[in-house]
Amino acid sequence: MEKMYAYFEQENFATHSGMHLTEVSPGYAKAEMKIEKRHLNVLGTVHGGAIFTLADMTFAAASNSHGNVAVAINADISFVMAVGEGYLYAEAKETSINPKISTYTVDVRNEKGDTIAIFTGMAYRKKDALRFPE
Repeated sequence: MEKMYAYFEQENFATHSGMHLTEVSPGYAKAEMKIEKRHLNVLGTVHGGAIFTLADMTFAAASNSHGNVAVAINADISFVMAVGEGYLYAEAKETSINPKISTYTVDVRNEKGDTIAIFTGMAYRKKDALRFPE
């Protein structure tokens, strides 16, 4: 799984947004983000796009963790609670998998364990193997 960390370091948008993976195993991933001013909207709470990106990156890691290219074909998020400081943690769990389609639930929580958002995603699993950086 060490190769997965290096693979997702290539994920420009999430990496430049201050997000990083903390755990990856088959069908599972965790990521975190320290909330900074750049993540806040005009109301002083974390922008929905930042929360979605954190959840989406975690979903991508979990869905690609089997070693084959997996791409999102559907994603949905529900924002449950606003937050404006601290850390956000995303945890993706595989809920189903077959040769072509897999589904995931990603819970986004703050450091107190409060649910901030619930993301569901579906991935199309290609036959191509991931190309890991050398």
